[in-house]
Amino acid sequence: MRVLVIAAAVLLACASVAAWVVDSEPDWYLRTRYPLEYETIVRTHACEHGLDPALLAAVVYAESRYDPNAHSAAGAVGLMQLLPETARGIALRTGGTRFVVADLRDPDINVRYGSWYIDHLRAHYDGDIRLALAAYHAGQGNVDRWQREGVGIAFPETKAYVDEVERVRHVYATAYRDELGL
Repeated sequence: MRVLVIAAAVLLACASVAAWVVDSEPDWYLRTRYPLEYETIVRTHACEHGLDPALLAAVVYAESRYDPNAHSAAGAVGLMQLLPETARGIALRTGGTRFVVADLRDPDINVRYGSWYIDHLRAHYDGDIRLALAAYHAGQGNVDRWQREGVGIAFPETKAYVDEVERVRHVYATAYRDELGL
């Protein structure tokens, strides 16, 4: 029990230090550490889907570090690391008829599809953005199962992803307020 109390105290101390670093670092440091590219595309598609532009910017950062040519071992492509099968489904649901995987390297198409998908997941989870982000990372089937089982976000790496996106969202909201129209 004593070890758990000490571990909890250490975690709280680390969390408060991390929050202090974000809140106290000058904008030039945050802008260097967390670059923003394609801000017009991010802002436009966030607005179109009623998403926080800083959140969308944070997802792009977490997924690809703003590299439109990013490609994962699982086959995800582009800024928002969309799987081709997921993107094909989004294209069909949004009126597209000529989807090709190479389109996912186009920042505008990739962010359009990714923002649509986050909005879709947010609606599926009754506005719960944490669950939407978890589904974006681990898949809707996993999150649906976790909800049925009442276990919360069961994958540690998915919980870490959601926490990181939320932390970086705060950074983008602070450092890029004007660029993101906040």
